Amino acid sequence: MTMKLLTSSASPFGRKVKVVAIEKGLMERIDIVMLSTSPSAPNEQLARENPLIKIPTLLPEGGRPIPDSFVVCDYLDSLHGGERVIPASGPRRWEVLTVHTLGHGICEAGVLCRYENALRPEQFRWPDWFAGQMKKIDGSLAWLESNTAAVGDPGAANVDIGQVAVGCALGYLDFRFAELNWRAAHPRLAGWFGEFGARASMQRTVPTA
Repeated sequence: MTMKLLTSSASPFGRKVKVVAIEKGLMERIDIVMLSTSPSAPNEQLARENPLIKIPTLLPEGGRPIPDSFVVCDYLDSLHGGERVIPASGPRRWEVLTVHTLGHGICEAGVLCRYENALRPEQFRWPDWFAGQMKKIDGSLAWLESNTAAVGDPGAANVDIGQVAVGCALGYLDFRFAELNWRAAHPRLAGWFGEFGARASMQRTVPTA
């Protein structure tokens, strides 16, 4: 069975799906379709498959399109026989989902800030709104720094969706907001990412413009 993943090389959400697919041995079953889309220039091909016009969107062979990176990862979890990236039950499930929400939220705030700086005409930009989004990023980084143990072993044989989300979020900050120098104030998180970012799945999915 061959699936198609509609995504872009710069998307941290699309990267999350690709990392999970690689970690779970599913990448050879997925054709990657690179698209360009933005709020001001929505991609028509993507709009036909996903009314939210968001990437990533997975097109299973013969099935209904699946939007949203978390839902796509949950679907991929149903296609392999190994340990799931989204724990099915127990205390670890809630810990993983909490970490995932913070990593995903950093990506959301980061993408919104990117849109504000790169797409919105300068005279219409709202500095206080931008600062509010950055406050979400700063707060989430502080939480992750204080709770790095909850994120889990970066060198573990089996990753979880929380680790992947955080890894992709930190990679996105490096990619789009290198001037933040987030490592300086978050040494434990920087050490974690140094190891997690060296995984083959992360190296294969480094974002490009």
